[in-house]
Amino acid sequence: MTHSRKALLLLDYQVALCEEGPHLRMPPLAAQVAERGVLVTAEKVLAAARTAGWLVVHVRLAFDPSYVLRTNRLARFDAYPDQRAMLTDSPEAKIVQALAPLPGEPVVDKGCVDPFVGTPLLQVLAAEGVGEVVLGGVATNLVVESAARHASDAGLQVTVVEDMCASFRPDFHEFSVANMLPLFGTVTSAEELLGSLA
Repeated sequence: MTHSRKALLLLDYQVALCEEGPHLRMPPLAAQVAERGVLVTAEKVLAAARTAGWLVVHVRLAFDPSYVLRTNRLARFDAYPDQRAMLTDSPEAKIVQALAPLPGEPVVDKGCVDPFVGTPLLQVLAAEGVGEVVLGGVATNLVVESAARHASDAGLQVTVVEDMCASFRPDFHEFSVANMLPLFGTVTSAEELLGSLA
């Protein structure tokens, strides 16, 4: 049986990571998101994916109050429980308004970098008959790269929309796009993707 359905995976487009304001946790990342116009680009791709009838899945870093479901136990993740940060219901963990999920679009909460670890994402994609995932998110060299690696190893076709992504520093993004992501899938631009849908 061939899986032909496409899914758009929107990765970590959250208030704490993408938006200037009181809930911002990662100023260098938000600055790159703004400079690269990532949210505007993502909004266009999201609208096209919805029109095309793709499965749209929103993924975010969000923790239950116990923080025990946090699978990443590295020291750099200790800030979250220490500061009671990125709780499921908190304003900072919310998906940015421009890309807010519509009713019927699933939101997957994860406790680590990789959206497939400790979540039902892979099973959901299989159940929905998805054979190709289109990725966009922040940071390029973290969640996007992790998702691309995992998805390709799991037998999915992977496309990364480069201008839907940003990292903490331009050189991190550029290295990932030029050297790492092409190992796991196709890297494209929003314009090319939208052109192929038109």
